[in-house]
Amino acid sequence: MHTFDSFQLKNPLINAIADLGFEQPTPIQTQAYPVIMSGRDVVGISQTGTGKTFAYMLPLLQELKYSNQVNPRILVLVPTRELVVQVVEQIEVFAKYISVRVLGVYGESNIRVQKEALAEGQDIIVATPGRLYDLIVNRALQPKELGKLVIDEVDVMLDLGFRVQLTNLFELLPNKRQNIMFSATMTEEVDVLIDEYFTMPDKIAVAVSGTPLDNIQQEAYAVKNFLTKIRLLNHILVDKNTYHKVLVFISNKKLADRLFGAVEDHFGSHVCIIHSNKSQNYRLRSVEEFDQGSKRILIATDVIARGLDLDKVSHVINFDVPNYPENYMHRIGRTGRAEEKGHSILFYTEKEEPLKEAIESLMDYQIPLLDIPEEIEVTNELIPEERPKVAESNYNRNTKVRLVKIEDEEKLEKNKKVNLGGSYKRKLAMKHKKPRTRGDKNQQGKRKRG
Repeated sequence: MHTFDSFQLKNPLINAIADLGFEQPTPIQTQAYPVIMSGRDVVGISQTGTGKTFAYMLPLLQELKYSNQVNPRILVLVPTRELVVQVVEQIEVFAKYISVRVLGVYGESNIRVQKEALAEGQDIIVATPGRLYDLIVNRALQPKELGKLVIDEVDVMLDLGFRVQLTNLFELLPNKRQNIMFSATMTEEVDVLIDEYFTMPDKIAVAVSGTPLDNIQQEAYAVKNFLTKIRLLNHILVDKNTYHKVLVFISNKKLADRLFGAVEDHFGSHVCIIHSNKSQNYRLRSVEEFDQGSKRILIATDVIARGLDLDKVSHVINFDVPNYPENYMHRIGRTGRAEEKGHSILFYTEKEEPLKEAIESLMDYQIPLLDIPEEIEVTNELIPEERPKVAESNYNRNTKVRLVKIEDEEKLEKNKKVNLGGSYKRKLAMKHKKPRTRGDKNQQGKRKRG
């Protein structure tokens, strides 16, 4: 069994680990530490909840020496502003007894304030790609001394369309640097990125997506429709002791708002929501209130909640089935983190059953089914998104018989007439076979007089 003692850490880090109550490193931390310390490029494939942030920050902080230089030496890229805030907070906890300057930068925040903070000098920058690019182009951030680049949740970045921004950033960063990449899934796009910008990276794979986490109890309900799902969810959430910190996933923003309204009617101020249409401050406040326990229920879309390290989530409820099986693994990874016990519940309709089967095929595991409680009233009413769409046909379109009156016939006949011009032009045409102009007459008169 590995312990932190085997890492031969400096005392400030040992003290911080003791404060956190960590007794032994997770598998990804054990495997990543010596490779990152060696200076080689690293690609880590690991599910959420396995301690990825600490896996890359522990060796980087161990190696980081005190300096009062202005330009940063470590750059951490993450896909969302929520993750920027979270990673900065985690680094500050890890570096509690070390003199390290950490700054988070992201869009929708005052760029002037960020420029001033950079001018004061920073050691570690945690950033979203867009804002970081703006700061470098505006010369507010000088990347010439960056020796370590960490790209966390890279698969999410590529899903969000950050490929161009990432490649533009790579062109601005020093060629001589250590690249550290962490992802929950290995896609073709991730492979291309690695081939183009990494130098013979060491690959580490722990709890790869598709492997069900043994410490998460999974269950499922077959539910008729959206409104019945709401009734089932509200029924479940009544048990405050069991469901004391619940993360509810739903596929899109519009449905998330609809669900939030229905749950808020029952549980009032105990419910909060995050999706990309909410303001930055609202989202950060919702995450903070849920994480600290002042809100018991958080409704979230997939992209926004991806990578968030939410402490001690008792249950993840999948209100719908994600289109991609890997996203199910990311969802349930929000509970049962750091090898604690977790609980996941899946709601699915008949239409969503093939998606559920795809998840089970990926995991090679059949999710146990539960019976819907008898007190739940099943409704046949469908929301607009569930109703079948009637496609309009072009057949027999505009084929109605038109009744034409006698006066209309006269008008139609009149409209068929063609404007032939004045009678003078017609007479000339008859006489000379082609119209003659005044210029022609003048030219003809000159020839006669000549």
